[in-house]
Amino acid sequence: MASDYNVAELVPHSGKMSLLTRILDYGDDWLSADVEIKTDSMFSDEHGVPAWVGLEYLAQAIAAYAGLQERLHGGAPKLGFLLGTRKYICTKEYFSIGSILTITVSKNLQAENGLSAFDCILHSTDDCDASARLNVFQPENAEEFLKDAQRE
Repeated sequence: MASDYNVAELVPHSGKMSLLTRILDYGDDWLSADVEIKTDSMFSDEHGVPAWVGLEYLAQAIAAYAGLQERLHGGAPKLGFLLGTRKYICTKEYFSIGSILTITVSKNLQAENGLSAFDCILHSTDDCDASARLNVFQPENAEEFLKDAQRE
């Protein structure tokens, strides 16, 4: 179904750290978003945006999916954590200025303890494609989790 949500409603990032441009579409186990690469994009330099930033684009699309699930169940988006990735592959070193990246994240696994794995694909209008599996963690109460982690 086409999305009636904007990024700010779903992702707990703000200002320049909110990297997604639009939520395009979503389903029960997936979400699609895009990113417009501009000269003033976060991490941009004279070559464009380094391909390693694609990991953050993928992670924020997962955050949008999680935020969407919270919204659909009457809640608000919660803080989550990127634990790691397997096999991040990108066909170029940079995303070019002026390109549009389309990101699709699909839930592969979700455990009761807040751990999840997502298969992620990124296609760009400049033929720069990327893919990865990201492992994420979304505790029930992130503030409590962070306090507990600081005590250890």
